[in-house]
Amino acid sequence: MRAVVVEKWMEPADLEVGEIPTPEPEAGSLLVEVAAAGCNFSDLLIVQGRYQVKPPFPFTPGAELAGTVRSLGPGVEGFAVGDRVLASPGTGAFAEFAAVPAATAQRLPDAIPFDHAAALPIIYSTSYAALVDRASLVPGEVLLVHAAAGGVGVAAVQIGTALGARVIATAGGAAKLDVARAHGASEAIDYREEDFAQRVLELTDGRGADVIYDSVGGDVFERSLKCIAWNGRLLVIGFASGTIPEVKINRILLKNIALSGLHWSAYADRDPVRVSQILKELFVLYESGKIAPVIYDHFDLDDLPHALAELASRRTHGKLIINP
Repeated sequence: MRAVVVEKWMEPADLEVGEIPTPEPEAGSLLVEVAAAGCNFSDLLIVQGRYQVKPPFPFTPGAELAGTVRSLGPGVEGFAVGDRVLASPGTGAFAEFAAVPAATAQRLPDAIPFDHAAALPIIYSTSYAALVDRASLVPGEVLLVHAAAGGVGVAAVQIGTALGARVIATAGGAAKLDVARAHGASEAIDYREEDFAQRVLELTDGRGADVIYDSVGGDVFERSLKCIAWNGRLLVIGFASGTIPEVKINRILLKNIALSGLHWSAYADRDPVRVSQILKELFVLYESGKIAPVIYDHFDLDDLPHALAELASRRTHGKLIINP
């Protein structure tokens, strides 16, 4: 089969497609013919050796996929050959076939196409777990979403809107603000042109945002503390800025706020039952028309280096999909 294979740490631009044997599913695994695979920032880091997980060489990158089950390993129950599934195996998705642990897979409703399904396991699950499990967002609250045109940002805007929140979005440039508005944001702020913290206070009559979704870190985190409401919750999703912020604990006390982290990749080991529940809850939202992944573009397997370069440039919005 054709697959991207990493035999040493390298830059994404140096990735190449090669021919390797089609894997045989081991006990507890499924062999999936990959129809679509999602691109994530973690894919950039993992091939460079900069991710917290460093797979042994050789490995095929690609953390999430959707496709059709072609064979079952020993002991697999609940799946059959021909099932449409999505999965988040961590690696292996950028290939024509992938052997994935059955525990990471979920059967797909017929209403969800493969390219949309490949966008759900990481960014939508991350945003859902953050807003529902960690922040307990309720209807009528104000939700501030940073980087709202990016993958997790669009997902947070859609899910927050579906949960009945008033969503305020930040993004850079008119085109990305339009994306955020198109997917549910009531107001959108260009952080390049104005002080988002001051604008949030103006939009909320000085009260601030009840929940702040921060995948950026750095100065964005620091300024978010200036526009969070009394009893607010600040969600730490990631550090796309490259800077991990620090906070003086007295600021948490004085505003009666909570800081909550969300490490989605740990859920597979720590709480696999909740992973399955969240995906099923996302399926319901999808089938009711309340969420729909935004696909920026599709790429062939050979175009993976270009796709990752586009992702790294931050010129894109929504999700980039590889179709092996």
